[in-house]
This record gives sequence, structure tokens and C-alpha cells, in this order.
Amino acid sequence: MWTLLAHPVNGYKKSTMPPGDFSEEMDETPNDPQVKVLFVDDESNILRALRRLVAEENFETLIATSGEEGLEVIKANEDIGLIVSDQRMPGLTGAEFLEKAKAIAPDSLRIVLTGYADLQATMDAINKGGAYRYITKPWNDEELIQTIRDGVARYSLFMENRRLTELVNRQNEELKDWNSNLKKRVLEQTAHIGKKNEELAAANSRLHQTFDQTIKAFAGLIELRDLDVRDHSRNVADLAVAIAQELDLDKNQRQAIRTAALLHDIGKIGIDDAILLKDTDVLTARELEKYKLHAIRGQAVVDAVDDLREVGILIRHHHECYDGSGFPDRQRGKDIPLGARIIAIADHVDRISKRIRQENALEMALEKTRQQLGRLFDASLFPHLEKHAKAIYSTPDKLAKHRGMVEAELSPEQLLEGMIVLRNVVSGTGLLLLSKGAILDEAAIKSLKRYYKIDPPEHAVLVLRQL
Repeated sequence: MWTLLAHPVNGYKKSTMPPGDFSEEMDETPNDPQVKVLFVDDESNILRALRRLVAEENFETLIATSGEEGLEVIKANEDIGLIVSDQRMPGLTGAEFLEKAKAIAPDSLRIVLTGYADLQATMDAINKGGAYRYITKPWNDEELIQTIRDGVARYSLFMENRRLTELVNRQNEELKDWNSNLKKRVLEQTAHIGKKNEELAAANSRLHQTFDQTIKAFAGLIELRDLDVRDHSRNVADLAVAIAQELDLDKNQRQAIRTAALLHDIGKIGIDDAILLKDTDVLTARELEKYKLHAIRGQAVVDAVDDLREVGILIRHHHECYDGSGFPDRQRGKDIPLGARIIAIADHVDRISKRIRQENALEMALEKTRQQLGRLFDASLFPHLEKHAKAIYSTPDKLAKHRGMVEAELSPEQLLEGMIVLRNVVSGTGLLLLSKGAILDEAAIKSLKRYYKIDPPEHAVLVLRQL
């Protein structure tokens, strides 16, 4: 029971406050100094008796043999919690001493020891000296020690309440300040998040642009193998996406179809020119088998990229026929992925229209396609194909209409990222600077600009560029 009174704050938990704003929190047990008790009496034997009485108590004991000495002790020890003073002392009486002690240490509790005959002095000690208890001489040890214990506990509670009150007031002020600035902080944080989102969106947009440019560059590399089908992949992509939009396919499906259309012939890069440049109807059986591998090889090339695996499936099946006679897996009807069916019919129209050297090439290509509906192609796609093909191929200059790519000789200052080099770039002293087929990037363009100043090549850079 005594321990609880002497240490009334055991068990306090730390308060939960807004992070980063309160510099002080409640500690579980404050490290306050031990309470001090001052005994003042002019008789040394009484002081010794008092010290023996409280020897086992959990507080520090100070003594003074006069009121004057007691005042000096109080001045030197600001944390005296309890003062026990005799009333009858030479010099300052107990009441006078306690009155002066109250002025120096107003928070200290005061007890006066007095005789039965000193009623007026006792009243003065209480009224003027602020004594909260008096004990008559001779005292009862149990009564005195319990009174002292109560005084120490009362002082400890008072000081702890003061500490907590100051802490709460301080934290309330900090909380008030924190709340007053909350709107500002929220707005600042919102602005910061908005800025980060804008930066993320810009970075994501650049990433998509880079991805798109890379796909287009690969499509251009594919077409370098056969100049007769220049811009074929882009034409197929435009027509396939138009059909997909007409069918109300979602954005992700349209993007997959567009990418697959641009890369549908990527597997042909590994085919020998002797096979690639022939019409398929004149290939030998062995050559035809090698040619058919390009659909599988195309899927394998893009499968290493997680985001292109769906694209790879469309590439694999764009030569399947609606009646099941196609390759590589002889799928038929609706088993063929819709995107592959769309690419197949768009691919056929563009190839046929390029081979026909007549003004009505598109009409003839559409008629040849109509004849293969239900056998090679999905008949339900033809109305959408016909509608958009006539819109897309409405001018004789198909390459310009479809944002095609053309050859151009450009100075280094005119070069742009994504252009494809069509012939080796050799410096004036014969140093190979860039090989045919290279895709220009920022570093390559900077390098060419330097070499054209220090060792200029004989010709400008021949590139394949977009109109």
C-alpha cells in the first residue's frame, strides 16, 4: 500500500498522438528525484528520534536545528516535499518559520509539532504558516509516521498531477497547432501526390511511346527483307484495328491486335531469301515446311516478353484457315482466336492489293477475299473489312495515306530516334560507324553528329523514315 502512495504514477502508458508533432509523451514511470522531508527542532535528541522513526521509509531525510537553519536548507533544496517543525524554538518560532518557509517553497506540505498548551501558536502555524496538520507532543509513533507518510504521498500526487497537467496543456497546444495546420498539410500532401501522379503518368506515357516505337521499328526491320511489301505491317495493323473497333472490342484487345498485326511476320526474319522471295504456290514441299515455321517462330520470339504473350498467340494463328486447312495447328472456325482471324483477312487484302498493278486493285482484292469466305476467312468479318478497306485505301498513294515509311537521305541533324539505317554508314577514312539495319537511338545520333564533324562520310545517312 505504501509503495502505491509513494509512487502514484506507476503503470502510465505512452499517449498516442499525431506522429512527428509532439516532442514529449507520457513515460511509463517518470524519473523524479526522491521526495525529501525536512525535520526542524532545536533539540538534537528529538531530531535523532525522528530520524530513527523514519529510517526505513522511502524518502530522503534532512534536518535543521533552528528556524533560520531550516530556511537555508529549504533554499538549497527546492524539492522538499514535507516540512515537520517544532513550535517552540529559540529565534524563529515554528509558526514564524513555517510562514517564511511557505514563501520560499509554497508547494511543500507543512506539519507542526506542538504542546497542548500552545493553542494560539498552533492556530498561527495553521493560519499563517499554512500547516495542514499538527501533532501534539509527546507524539504517538504510529500516528506520526502515518501522518508523515500521508504527507509524502499527498505531495507526490500533487507534483505528479502538476506534471501531467503541464504535459496535457503542452500537448493540447501542440494539437491545436497541428489541427490548425492540418488543412495546409493535407493540401500540400495532395499537391505532392498529384505531382507524383503526373510524373508517373508522364513516365508511363513515355514508356508506352517507347514500346510503340520499338514495335514499329521491328515491323520496319521485317519489311526490309522484302521491299515489295513496304509498309505492309502498318497497313494490316490499321485495317485490323478498324475492324476491331467496329466489333466494339475493348482497348486491351485492340492493342493486342494492333501489336500482333505489326509483328505478324517477325518469324520470317530467319527464313532464307530463296524461300521468302518466292510465291508460296511455287515452293517445294520442303521449302513450304520451312516457310510454315515462321508462325511458330514469331510466337517464340515475343513469348519472352510477358506483356506480349497474348500477342504471340495471335501471331501463331494468323495463318489458320476457317475450314481447318491452315497452319500450324489446323484450327478451324471459332476455335481460331478472333484477333488472328481479323489479322488474317486484313493481311490477305493488303497483300493482294499490292500485287495487282491496276487502278481497281482494291476492288479486285476484296472480290478475291469474298470468294474465300467460309474456307479461308470468317465470313462475319467481311462487311467490316469492306467498309474500312475502302476508307483506308481511298487514295492511290497508299503509303502516304497509311503513315507509311519512305527512304530518305538525311543529315545527322535531321535524324530521329526510331529511324532504320538502310546502308552502312562509313566515315571519310573508312571507319564503319553504323551498320545497315540499325535502329537509331539518341546515343547513335549523337555519335553520328560527332563523326560528321571530325571525319565526315561521303554521303548523308540513308534511312527508312515515317511520313
